[in-house]
Amino acid sequence: MTMSARKNAITDVPGIEVGHAQDEEALTGCTVVLCRKGAVGGVDQRGGAPGTRETDLLKPINLVEKVHAVLLAGGSAFGLDAATGVMRYLEEQGIGFDAGVARVPIVPAAILFDLALGRADRRPDAEMGYHAAASASSDAPAEGNVGAGTGASVGKIFGMKQAMKSGVGTASVDAGGGITVGAIIAVNAFGDVIDPQSGQIIAGARPTKVGPFQLGAAGQFADTLQVMRTLAGRTILGFATRSNTVIGVVATNARLTKAEATRVAQMAQDGLARTIRPAHTMLDGDTLFALATGEKKADVSIVGAFAAEAVSQAIVRAVRTAAPAGGLPGLATAD
Repeated sequence: MTMSARKNAITDVPGIEVGHAQDEEALTGCTVVLCRKGAVGGVDQRGGAPGTRETDLLKPINLVEKVHAVLLAGGSAFGLDAATGVMRYLEEQGIGFDAGVARVPIVPAAILFDLALGRADRRPDAEMGYHAAASASSDAPAEGNVGAGTGASVGKIFGMKQAMKSGVGTASVDAGGGITVGAIIAVNAFGDVIDPQSGQIIAGARPTKVGPFQLGAAGQFADTLQVMRTLAGRTILGFATRSNTVIGVVATNARLTKAEATRVAQMAQDGLARTIRPAHTMLDGDTLFALATGEKKADVSIVGAFAAEAVSQAIVRAVRTAAPAGGLPGLATAD
């Protein structure tokens, strides 16, 4: 792939397509990552508050080898309904696991909680999932307040009022030897987002005052990790919002087994830990899927190492491209 052709997106991986659909008034949406020819899948789920579908079949000991799409959605557990629409679209295209009497599309999914921003009574559904799948393409996908990132936010130790807007971001890296690794991440973290290059917070909880007490150091960001070590922070943590999680997909043109794809998903979580502080808490349900299209022979350790890099870059992109919405400030300029 020439530098001029590189999109710096998960769609740099041949065979990977992305589609978004969203409800901009309700501030929710979904993102579909399609692999029409199927891709070997793996998953790694960390944190104490997950919402997932069809993750058991990705275990290396189980039968099905390939998946045909991954759904990332807002709407909490309600949003899992969008996977039905993705399945309907794929079935119409004749895509799925050949079960003899029917082709069954394999569509794992993960959701994030965005009901506290926008409207809680409108969530991603089967129609939205169908629309996202039908709009999928190999073009560079939109970032920021789109798809599963429409209602995403970060830095919620003081609640939604002191949080910041986040979104969805994507990136890709050249792992050498003709191997490309890409990621697309919807960032809805409890913690703050750190620029791994500078070590500085770029989006997160903003300081607040309760009566005479200043919670978080005066300045642009409160620093969630520092707040957590104080008595006030430990007290607040018991009442902190459960409306968090980071979900995403890493993809590669490497040829991997299910066990190796699972290892790549595990290593990709390192990118999350580098850019979100704290990560993998009991208040998050962090889940990453891995997809391998199987074109190039590669060392799984190399693929996993660069998957972490792609995830890290995608997370930074997710906050840098997020515009203000729902009363929350964002780093990007609103349209």
